[in-house]
Amino acid sequence: MNHWCWKLDPGISKDLVMLGMAMEKKKVKFSLGRQSSMAPEREENIEEDGEREMTEDSMQLLYLANGGDVAAIEALLDSGTDVNSADFDRRTALHVAACEGRKNVVTLLLSRGANVNSQDRWGSTPLADAIHYKNYDVCKLLEENGAMLPMAPMHVTNEHDIPDYEVDPDELDFRNSVQITKGTYQIALWRGIRVAVKRVGEDVLTDSERVSAFRDELALLQRVRHPNVVQFLGAVTQSIPMMIITEYLPKGDLYAYLKRKGSLKPLKAVRFALDIARGMNYLHENKPAPIIHRDLKPPNILRDDSGHLKVADFGISKLLKVPSETVQEDGLSKFGETSLRYMAPEVLRNEAYDNKVDVFSFALIVQEMIEGCQPFDSMSDKDIVKAYSLDDIRPPFKTSARHYPEGLKELIEECWDKDPNQRPTFADIIHKLDTINYFCNRKNHWKVALFCNKF
Repeated sequence: MNHWCWKLDPGISKDLVMLGMAMEKKKVKFSLGRQSSMAPEREENIEEDGEREMTEDSMQLLYLANGGDVAAIEALLDSGTDVNSADFDRRTALHVAACEGRKNVVTLLLSRGANVNSQDRWGSTPLADAIHYKNYDVCKLLEENGAMLPMAPMHVTNEHDIPDYEVDPDELDFRNSVQITKGTYQIALWRGIRVAVKRVGEDVLTDSERVSAFRDELALLQRVRHPNVVQFLGAVTQSIPMMIITEYLPKGDLYAYLKRKGSLKPLKAVRFALDIARGMNYLHENKPAPIIHRDLKPPNILRDDSGHLKVADFGISKLLKVPSETVQEDGLSKFGETSLRYMAPEVLRNEAYDNKVDVFSFALIVQEMIEGCQPFDSMSDKDIVKAYSLDDIRPPFKTSARHYPEGLKELIEECWDKDPNQRPTFADIIHKLDTINYFCNRKNHWKVALFCNKF
């Protein structure tokens, strides 16, 4: 064992033996504790131009920063160890302490001249690491000492490349702001109107999947212009936090409305169904490629001032490259728990799927508007997955037949067919709903006429 190992607690000698062995190679990676927020994984044997040599004391500094031993760190620095010494990955003690949330160590290192904006081999700074691991007290301390937020993932250096939809974040007034949904959207005042703002937090900087989802959502929102689809107004992409700005619909979402109202009158349910179908038909008929929503459910359908519905929240929507393309993904991690009740069986089985998954979800929403309760409202998520994907069971029709206008129940059953190819398109659905709506209006007209004739 190297002589320097005995400077520390004998109880951690096993780890130090490993470090001592690594020191013999002089090409050292600090592999204990949390790693760089930008590193895709713990990589081994990475070649780099030139070798980065470390002294024993420099490696010990990183180890002590990981463990949070302030007194030992102070003694080591007093002995002449460079506070900014780094390992093979250019990770410094400040990086390590930021990852672990060691605020007292960060304070000491900064007071001794640690470079607050040092970058490791992946470009991650101590602040980026602290953000990634949600060590917010360390974030604040680093910012107070001059740490600069990393560039937004969509930042461009040439001002001519800034997108036309870019909004100066200083224009957004969040005073007296309230959250519209569970931590996702907030109300803000922008250019004299209230808008809905979806913030993407600092942690997105180190999550390539979320950055990609943000880009995809922006790409989709720019393409859609329809009265039954929520209107995109702008975005903040050149600074952190990044944001998506859409029209604010004060009447809330369909989920809250149904929770308050319960079962809807047949005519209202049909009119709402037409609003949703028209918005979804627009998305599916998008040129040159269809847009699959993939998360169609009452919380993602908003009500405007006139009482009409608009399809919203394209966070996990998919733009197909060609109309006949299918999608296949592993797992259901992209979808929230609420989504399972409205999810097509082919998605639950991790099979390839196309835009007919939205038709399946639509059927369940229409049935819910008539029944006044969520599909399989008393069942667990596990049982719902089994019912849809394995047993081919659908939520029962509990309400009396008179609450279903003629042809509506049959349409619902067509839309949730187990074979996606047998489900109708939204263009077909609109045609059938128009007919159902016509006869509903006609029936109501005769009811009013008969009532008036009594007097």
